[in-house]
Amino acid sequence: MQSTRSTMLGARVEAHLYRMTMAAVSLMPIHVSRVPKGCDTWDLEGSSCRPVLVGRAMMQGRRDGDRESGPVAVFPPASGRAAAMPRLLDLDSRGELSAAHVRLMAKALGKSERTVWRWLAAARKDHRLARVEAPHFTVTTEVRRLLTLWGGNASRVHAELVQRAADDPNAPAVPSLSTLHRAIRRDLTRGERAGLKSGEAARRAHDVFGQRPPTHRNATWEGNHKHVPVEVDVEGELATPWVTWFIDCATKAITGAAVTAHAPSRDAVLSSLQIAITRSEPFGPVGGLPGQIRVDRGKEFLCATVTAAMGALAVPVTDLPAYTPHLKGSIEALNDAVEEMFLVSLPRYTGRQKLTGGRLADPDAPPLAYEAFVGLLLDWVTWWNTLHRPAALNGKPPSRRGGPTRHRSRMCPSGSWRLSPWRTTAARTRSARAGYGGAAGTTSPHG
Repeated sequence: MQSTRSTMLGARVEAHLYRMTMAAVSLMPIHVSRVPKGCDTWDLEGSSCRPVLVGRAMMQGRRDGDRESGPVAVFPPASGRAAAMPRLLDLDSRGELSAAHVRLMAKALGKSERTVWRWLAAARKDHRLARVEAPHFTVTTEVRRLLTLWGGNASRVHAELVQRAADDPNAPAVPSLSTLHRAIRRDLTRGERAGLKSGEAARRAHDVFGQRPPTHRNATWEGNHKHVPVEVDVEGELATPWVTWFIDCATKAITGAAVTAHAPSRDAVLSSLQIAITRSEPFGPVGGLPGQIRVDRGKEFLCATVTAAMGALAVPVTDLPAYTPHLKGSIEALNDAVEEMFLVSLPRYTGRQKLTGGRLADPDAPPLAYEAFVGLLLDWVTWWNTLHRPAALNGKPPSRRGGPTRHRSRMCPSGSWRLSPWRTTAARTRSARAGYGGAAGTTSPHG
């Protein structure tokens, strides 16, 4: 009994000394230059840093009744060895390496001490800091060509490689079908695989784009047309309207919108701009003069009438390259949002789910009158500007968001709307209604 108690006491003392040693080693200063570049598992403190140990309870949560265990791996398996070996080699070169260092590193990497010692021996011998990959089959240029020919079908590519090997004894060895599948998943991105199967549009759906830095209110607007996928009644005939609108990229506020029952022209663009720039009643209060306007090569936005009107107000119109919707992501996101959050609920929405055979569930649904549709759309614009709270604005509505820096909105000079381009638009404007935080107008169904 006495021997058992002595053994337990000795184990407790040893465990306590081990914890003290680990804490001391973990706080040893490490020169920043020895930390692998890009490693995010080090806690920088001025000119030195120390490894961050993450306990199992912190990473996975603690179960009821479980005892607190030691630290688990804080590096991905593929990069842990490459991140740890430079530090151990540095300690070894200075003669400061001890078993406590190796034990601590093994705990942090989730490996055994024997494995870390074996890594260290290999690094001492030939300075090998990571695992040497064994030779394996890779996707070559010829395999890519065959994948393009067969629309990304790996089975057909494998069958053709087998046929070539049977016809030509000097042809390279053909990998198994499973090996070919692994190589395609490893060497080709998801976007490349989607492009081989469905084309360039499918590949671009997997592209990742950066965000522009935040700016102030009215620094940049983006404009575009939206073909509304809803059939409405325009004087006894069914038609799908168009919306021409502008959005403030900093606040996400819809500054102006014009609805037409026909394909938009320069009149719709000028109407929307007049509503967006004018802040006096019955428009506003959101709006003003933007620093610039971004468009996507639309001829209605780049016509001489529009550019002359904007040039008279010293507002440049930036023409973006074709087929680059990611360069005007704010207005493209608005076009998607209005369909997903509003248009999908309207009767005779053309994108609604269909029955077998492509039949509509309710093909005889009565359409909305054109005036009623415009009223509902303007109500949605007002809701978007005043009540909608997107996450990008930290829960604030667009009309209350001033951007990262306070910037006084520039007012349009008095009498500027007496320019001839705007007189044409005003004559064709049938009705307009303002909402707090934005305004929208409608033009005549006949233009």
